[in-house]
Amino acid sequence: MATASERRAIFALTAPAYLWLTVTIFLPLSAMFYCSFLSKSPLVPTAAEFTFAQYAAFFTRSVYLNLTWWSLELGFYVTVFCLLVGYPVAYALAKQIKGRWREALFLMVILPFWSNALVRIFSWTMVLRNGGLLDQLVQSIFPAAAPISLLYSYPAVVIGLVHSYLPYMILTCYISLQAIDDSVIEAAANLGARATTIFRRVVFPMSLPGVIAGSALIFVPVIGSFMEPRILGGTKGVTLGMSIEEQFMVTANWPLGAALSFILLAIVLLICAAGYPFIRKRMEGLK
Repeated sequence: MATASERRAIFALTAPAYLWLTVTIFLPLSAMFYCSFLSKSPLVPTAAEFTFAQYAAFFTRSVYLNLTWWSLELGFYVTVFCLLVGYPVAYALAKQIKGRWREALFLMVILPFWSNALVRIFSWTMVLRNGGLLDQLVQSIFPAAAPISLLYSYPAVVIGLVHSYLPYMILTCYISLQAIDDSVIEAAANLGARATTIFRRVVFPMSLPGVIAGSALIFVPVIGSFMEPRILGGTKGVTLGMSIEEQFMVTANWPLGAALSFILLAIVLLICAAGYPFIRKRMEGLK
């Protein structure tokens, strides 16, 4: 039981952090949540009424339901591809590559963070467009091949998002893999386990916290993304995040944009709540 002086010390240390969270997160969210129940934007000088029409629009207009499904599907695909590409890289960095080569590869992993997101996205337009770098490379190898143009397509959006969020998966998986004692892997090998069995029964289960953390860091922002779908996908990459951005920046319908934002937040929370029992069970199994 903490004494009065200890409670005061804890409060003094944590109060600035809670105050910062209140000012920067909870107050803006509260204001936006209130805005979602208004009949018109706060920018309109006339008085607004309290209404649930903005939330009802999500369920009565099929376009928003379709956009939500496409956004969740996009988040799933991007997360899976990041895992398929990022996990082997993280494993190689944690268990195979040593010394300065590891430092050099780490630099390549975090290098995208040093450039502006718009620069990275527009760079992909130069690669994926008709006559771009990818098309020129294929034509130089196979002169008779048909022109390749992935720009303004669903695969282009996935490629751009994977490139943007792949470092999150690599770094989180690397931390989990680095924490696995090599003697555990050696013991499994000495007991006659094959490499695939060691990975399936030892390495991957013990690195699951990093996989889960990386998946969460990727899936949540991807389903609300709008820059990559707008620039790389055009009309074929429309997501709920793009619709929300348009409500605020184009049509100035702030209440609808706020309502769609909180509905998307609720969907994410429901997905996390549904997956929590499974994750908790697996985490307890590792203890």
